[in-house]
Amino acid sequence: PRRALLSSLLRLRACSSLAHRPPRPPPPSSRRHQFVADPNAAAGTGRSSVGGNPLDPTQLLRDDPVSITASLWVSSFRAAAPGDAAPPPPPTLAPFLTRLELWVLAYQKAYADETGSYLPRSSIPASTLTSILTLRNAVIDARFRFGNRLTPYLHSPRAAASPDPATLSKRKLRALLTTPGPAPFQDRVVQELLLLLLEPVYEARFSPKSFAFRPGRSPHAALRSIRRSWAPYLWYIKGDLSPLLDSPDPALVVGALIRDVRDKKVVDLVRSALLTPVVTARPGDDDASKKKKKRKYQKKKVLPEGEPKPDPYWLQTFFGFAPEEALTQPDWGHCGVLSPLLANVCLDEFDKWMDEKIEEFYKPSKSDVVGGEDGIEQGNTSWPEFVPTSGPDKTRKVDYIRFGGHFLIGVRGPRADAAVIRKQLIEFCDQRFRIKLDNESLPIEHITKGIMFLDHVLCRRVVYPTLRYTATGGKIISEKGVGTLLSVTASLKQCIRQFRKLEFLKGDREPDPQPCFRMFHATQAHTNLQMNKLLTTMAEWYRYADNRKKVVNFCSYIIRGSLAKLYAAKYKLRSRAKVYKIASRNLSRPLKDKKGQSPEYTNLLRMGLVDSVDGLQYTRMSMVPDPDYTPLPSGWRPDHEKFLLEYIKLTDQQTLEEQRSCIREEGLITPQDHISMLVWSYKKNAVLLPSSKESDVQESIEDLGSDTDELNNKELGHGGHQGFPQPTEMS
Repeated sequence: PRRALLSSLLRLRACSSLAHRPPRPPPPSSRRHQFVADPNAAAGTGRSSVGGNPLDPTQLLRDDPVSITASLWVSSFRAAAPGDAAPPPPPTLAPFLTRLELWVLAYQKAYADETGSYLPRSSIPASTLTSILTLRNAVIDARFRFGNRLTPYLHSPRAAASPDPATLSKRKLRALLTTPGPAPFQDRVVQELLLLLLEPVYEARFSPKSFAFRPGRSPHAALRSIRRSWAPYLWYIKGDLSPLLDSPDPALVVGALIRDVRDKKVVDLVRSALLTPVVTARPGDDDASKKKKKRKYQKKKVLPEGEPKPDPYWLQTFFGFAPEEALTQPDWGHCGVLSPLLANVCLDEFDKWMDEKIEEFYKPSKSDVVGGEDGIEQGNTSWPEFVPTSGPDKTRKVDYIRFGGHFLIGVRGPRADAAVIRKQLIEFCDQRFRIKLDNESLPIEHITKGIMFLDHVLCRRVVYPTLRYTATGGKIISEKGVGTLLSVTASLKQCIRQFRKLEFLKGDREPDPQPCFRMFHATQAHTNLQMNKLLTTMAEWYRYADNRKKVVNFCSYIIRGSLAKLYAAKYKLRSRAKVYKIASRNLSRPLKDKKGQSPEYTNLLRMGLVDSVDGLQYTRMSMVPDPDYTPLPSGWRPDHEKFLLEYIKLTDQQTLEEQRSCIREEGLITPQDHISMLVWSYKKNAVLLPSSKESDVQESIEDLGSDTDELNNKELGHGGHQGFPQPTEMS
């Protein structure tokens, strides 16, 4: 019961401040950090709503930028929380543009992307803070333009000594404006700031069925959600909306943005980023650059000072295994890091349209365990992948999932329902997104053929488990059942295709490993270490595949054969067999060690003169970890969303009242109430007592008088005689 759950929760959190009634906030006029737009800032004077000297940026950095962003996340999720009353409008974003703390946080993120290292706020020079303040004022005054190289408000940390455009000649100025290159650093800072403001607003409103380009919603989460609840579906429709991500319509993007964001400054910045033309290379420039590269070819590239190091070889190789659904990364004009979020904003309308179709096509059946009249699944909650078979009267339902620009629709029912959905889908995409789709691009496939999604094959297996249940008389009955089980397996053909694309394999029917000559100049220890990282990442990528052992062991075989051929060519050993004979099966023994000419490898390793060589992992199938069959909880959400919803629930007044009632019924008392009682009793009793100074003086006089009276009575021989006159004053 909920009351018992709350009481147990309160016993664990008795020492926390969640059970204490929060104080009533002061009126808005007296709040210190009220996010209200300052007319002076809007007019361009650069003054902040929290006060301070507008010319001194250090006085404007008063709050923690992470707490400001967290408050925006909480307010957005609280506004989007379902309830009986109409949800309040989303928070206004224009006042946040005046907060210099957020601008500094955006600068730190852009600095980390530019240099590869994090810069603390205390290490930012005063001149840089002044430049950030100048950039903020230019954005507020609508003087900022994306791609403007003639007015640098903020210089890149890697180009601190860049020349002033006003001092350049006409030829250099023309070359600066017409030569394609990376976006100005100030553009990236503005993009990071817009991402900080728009992401919490839309993350609270996006559909839970959309994945990719969202925090916490990885391909693994999509595969686990499919494994959990997609077992009953027979017909599948797989589609691609990537043309929308490649060449967007600015009017479509701005129209989708205006539905939830009504701040003119924010919308104008996004519109300017979409409409500003990007400088592209001329047709003859590519050939000239290729010829120039061929002339100045270097085997070992020397990185310029301050340039971040490229990705290691194992990571570049793993990126080559990216599935088709994750290859398209939107990059719209000058939007930069804001492009993926805007792509999800456009496709969110498609998600809501599919939610309506899910409700429209849902027809429950009482005799089916998949769904009843209330729409709640009645199957085995501990084994959601198993769906028992039933009679001809089955529940008809539709489900949907989207990963970036690719989507998958599952239909339980006749094929005619899938055909109707496909027809309506083609009309919707043509009218709303202006994307021409046809029946060939949206094929309807049966589950028995195997559905490829995220480089995993979805198929169905018929199982005959033994079902045990209790009859009305309490007797346990066992009988054979028949049902279907959804299988999610990694595509071995796709894995071979990717290895062939990366030049690790040659041949189709009998693939033959090829040496990876990019590691020719590396040592054996470094090469094995790089490949072990690749194998560990591959094993993690295929974590939820039913054939995880098989596909990871195959990857280990390909990489091991490739390294053996590389070592045979490097150390002139002629064949892989001789390499395996010297270096063992997992290539853990050094190949340079020659008996009679140098000390043993173990002695050199003990003296620290050579590096230890780690053997390759997963050389045997028994070493590969088992697949992860942990079921995805019902109503799954990413961790950050669960924490936000729990925080909002615990700060709700109704929840606090329920906790207090549970505490009173259980006869408990919170530490806050106990301290309040002590303080109140002290204040109540302290009014009846004299002040501390007067009481101390009175007690000392009484003690001194009593001692003197007792001494006089003893000296005069009248101890205890009440009739003897007592002195009234002591000298």
